[in-house]
Amino acid sequence: MESRVVHNPGIDRARALLSSVPLVDGHNDLPWALREKFGSDPRAILAGIDLAVEQPDFHTDLVKLRRGGVGGQFWSVYVPCQLTGHAAVSAVLEQIEIVHTLAARYPADLGLAYTADQAESAFASGRVASLLGAEGGHCIAESIGVLRALYRLGVRYLTLTHNDNVPWADSATDVPNVGGLSDFGREVVAEMNRLGMLVDLSHVAATTMRDALDASTAPVIFSHSSCHAVTNHPRNVPDDVLKRLPDNGGVLMVTFVPRFVSPAIAAWDDRMAEAMAAVGEKHADLAARERFFATWEGRDEQPEATLAEVVAHFEYAREVVGIDHIGVGGDYDGCPQLPRGLENVGTYPALFNALLDAGWSEDDCAKVAGRNVLRVLRSAERVAAERT
Repeated sequence: MESRVVHNPGIDRARALLSSVPLVDGHNDLPWALREKFGSDPRAILAGIDLAVEQPDFHTDLVKLRRGGVGGQFWSVYVPCQLTGHAAVSAVLEQIEIVHTLAARYPADLGLAYTADQAESAFASGRVASLLGAEGGHCIAESIGVLRALYRLGVRYLTLTHNDNVPWADSATDVPNVGGLSDFGREVVAEMNRLGMLVDLSHVAATTMRDALDASTAPVIFSHSSCHAVTNHPRNVPDDVLKRLPDNGGVLMVTFVPRFVSPAIAAWDDRMAEAMAAVGEKHADLAARERFFATWEGRDEQPEATLAEVVAHFEYAREVVGIDHIGVGGDYDGCPQLPRGLENVGTYPALFNALLDAGWSEDDCAKVAGRNVLRVLRSAERVAAERT
């Protein structure tokens, strides 16, 4: 019998959309994933892997980026909370160098971008606009000078905390310390506004979100968070904060992390947190969590997240904040599993096909894909220009 290839018109429509507007993903941890496997020397990374060839062990490579229609990527330069002081600064600088080296190695595919205009120009030239976001405020080691240096090197957002508090801001997954932002934390936000660096409120406590929204004169982002009302997880954003985004002008970049999008997985994850606490382990410590999971009796009971659950967060966000304040922040290569149907960066057309099927217009999807976050970046640039 002759076999026939079945074409999905919706997928074709989604791909056509992503070929005309840049899909700008807010958060991808490939730099850290490469560092973990090959070390901090970019030369060793280039010797160990060719990203122009599809890589089964990573969610991200140039082949998958093309397949997924990714037109812009905020590469996360992430620093684990266990690294502090000089070690944290070194780790963030090493990952910035990794991104710069990759862009130099693949100039036809990756184009470094420091502004919204440069991101759009890179996309227009057929390259993935490569922006930088620093994850974890401890990477500045309480130094405004380091913050300024990161900006000079191309970092265009700073996630104020990671899983642990910093001395000047509370994290969503730690015991409250300063009650939101300290005076120095407000100074950090003010300097980010002056520079044109986006304030990223993923990972921070709700009190910190509110204080940052009070302090910031530029729009903020959530580079990889979802909706607390849909999935009860401390990393998600509560309604009262979401409702402030229209006045602020900011964007929630909905993430795909299974624990944040699936209520069933969030409940399962709570069980693991309780089991870890019972033996004196800290669930927010990613390395400790990985070790514990390897032998935990409940590991085989983990449910599977789905594309439909991710779409539910987009639908809810649209209802609460409106179409102009939603983006995408997948967190690829930053968590071991992704929802079924969104397994790697090559699957983005499936997401936009699902949104189109749900009745979203192509203009709606274009805003979510990248127009909204580029507008926010351009607004931050304008605020900075007005203050110089």
